[in-house]
Amino acid sequence: MFHHSGKLQYPVKVDKPDPQFAMLLQQAIGGVEGEIRVAMQYFFQAMGNRGDDRIRDLLMSTATEELGHIEMLAHAVTLNLEGAPVSYQEESAKDPIINAILGGANPRHLLSSGLSAMPVNSNGVPFDMSHIYASGNLGADMMANVAAEASGRTLVSRLYNWTDDHGMKDFLSFLIARDTYHQQQWLAVIEEMGGMEAQLPIPNATPTDHEATQHSYYYLNTLLDKEAPSGRWAEGKSLDGRSEYFVKNQPEPEGQVPELGPAKPLSGAQEEQITPMKK
Repeated sequence: MFHHSGKLQYPVKVDKPDPQFAMLLQQAIGGVEGEIRVAMQYFFQAMGNRGDDRIRDLLMSTATEELGHIEMLAHAVTLNLEGAPVSYQEESAKDPIINAILGGANPRHLLSSGLSAMPVNSNGVPFDMSHIYASGNLGADMMANVAAEASGRTLVSRLYNWTDDHGMKDFLSFLIARDTYHQQQWLAVIEEMGGMEAQLPIPNATPTDHEATQHSYYYLNTLLDKEAPSGRWAEGKSLDGRSEYFVKNQPEPEGQVPELGPAKPLSGAQEEQITPMKK
């Protein structure tokens, strides 16, 4: 069960409406870096969480907060569409060329939503839930959540730099701040679970006899004209504490040539594929 307040989590104000910026804000709603993505990701992770009930509560609470961010962004889109032209005549009266490209605005804000936000990205593509990561593995999910918050903070930082509107900058600074916390929130869960060394490799419950461990800790250098890039990934103790990193340079392939047999009759192949040609 969910409850809703009629007030936004944080004030959303626009000094000067900008339909083009409304289109860009759609990415923060329905883009792969957007709030629909994280809200649904946290919801489904929460509903599939097994183990520590505190983590389920943490996920559910944060998912609900992200719904509030969608609400704020939708209001920001609508405010930026105030005063946008609603007819060909109104727009072309200003400038026929601008009318031809709608000044970079999204025509669906007029044609489909009546000058309001939609569950789409900045190109008008609906969010399709294909970027929801809820694996049932808490370590994997927390790593996915950190990445989601990092890409979201990157997007909002770019939106902040795009606009000169004081009201929008104030609102976006709030979203940047919440992304700052949420990144650390999910990393704190990993820390509470024993830290990265304890969590790696994910899943850490996979028996070692299920893994060809001789292949678990080398960097495979496939560059023919360069030395292997040196770094933490190529030497020293592995992050999971189980081994040492090393480099394999252009190793000989161990597998077979992937040759296939003849095609089956009635499979739609050519006769020459069904009955191989003589060499």
